[in-house]
Amino acid sequence: MVKVAVMGHGVVGSGVVEVIMNHQEGIMKRSAAELDVKYILDIREFPDLPYSDKFTKNFDDILNDDEVKVVAEVMGGVHPAYDFTKACLEAGKSVVTSNKELVATKGAELLKIAKENNVNYLFEASVGGGIPIIRPIGLCLAANDVIEVAGILNGTTNFILTKMIREKMSFEDALKMAQQLGYAERNPAADVEGHDACRKICILASLCYGKHIYPELVHTKGITDITLSDVSYASAWGGVIKLIGQVKKLDDGTLDITVEPMLIEKSSQLANVDDVFNGILVRGDATGDVVFYGKGAGKLPTASAVVADIIDCVQHLKDRKFVFWEDGDESLVKPYGETVFPVYIRAECSDSKAAAAKAAELFADIKVIGRAQAPENELAFTCGAMTAAAQEKAVAELESSGVSVRSKIRISDL
Repeated sequence: MVKVAVMGHGVVGSGVVEVIMNHQEGIMKRSAAELDVKYILDIREFPDLPYSDKFTKNFDDILNDDEVKVVAEVMGGVHPAYDFTKACLEAGKSVVTSNKELVATKGAELLKIAKENNVNYLFEASVGGGIPIIRPIGLCLAANDVIEVAGILNGTTNFILTKMIREKMSFEDALKMAQQLGYAERNPAADVEGHDACRKICILASLCYGKHIYPELVHTKGITDITLSDVSYASAWGGVIKLIGQVKKLDDGTLDITVEPMLIEKSSQLANVDDVFNGILVRGDATGDVVFYGKGAGKLPTASAVVADIIDCVQHLKDRKFVFWEDGDESLVKPYGETVFPVYIRAECSDSKAAAAKAAELFADIKVIGRAQAPENELAFTCGAMTAAAQEKAVAELESSGVSVRSKIRISDL
């Protein structure tokens, strides 16, 4: 019997305990050992639960108990999760986590500590919830050079955009519905501003390219400025708007990594990933495109991934799995202003023909888009590939001519 501890008894933590207790027979077959949850760390009390005797408020109970071999950190946030995780790894305990913020900010350091102490630090549940993605990239696609990873990494924003696309619901109304259904927090900033997706693409980029990519190095823009007008123009163009986290290795060895809304053609495999579902595309030099699809969050899907990592640790109590990357720095990431891509622009103007003529002088290969019931003072167009810095300069010059740019959205090649 292997003793484990669970740090945190929120949505995911309670799910982890539930999965372990309800699937003992299957776990026994897969790990050749029975799992026993010896401790559950939480500052709250749960006297009505059948396993209330397992709770502790003292982290040292877990740290100093040599029987505990594997710890599940499902607390969220950086502190005290970082301090507790670091201490457990240094004490020779393997740690598994669903904590994307911690892995994205401290992953290189914690993986180094795990390596030094011959234990495992696993985090399948940190990206995509119950969707298997970390293990397939590390094992199944190991023979490939990963050219690109891109995906819909946040279910909340995808739900909001789906409502805007399908039901012509405003961003504000769709967000309110997401909150009512429990898909969005009362403070939804981490989701709608793109921070959650940023942490996930950082983890995937670090795994694929072997160097830690920090969130502060990634250009990140959320969906708060997307309007129904933009959704309508995207449809007229032949696509949809999705919040995409994307990383691509460039010819000079640097990474083009970004999180932002993008126009995606309806033929793309990601275009029909709707509601709270996630879709992650991995482009390998040998496999081509491989897409992983499923619910990216939720109590039991995420808990399932955490428990799978616990089983993996139990199977490797005396040796390490090779999940590792080194520390990185800003030299790994191409400055956003130097990245090259086409773009969609929507503007307000007094004379749309004159504005289109001026745009043609400033942007590469513009194509005007029309939509039903468009106001006379509105102009929308796409332009060919330019650097982001050149786009910003052109926008500034266009606005100096009396045109007000309301939206600028990257066009994807996915």
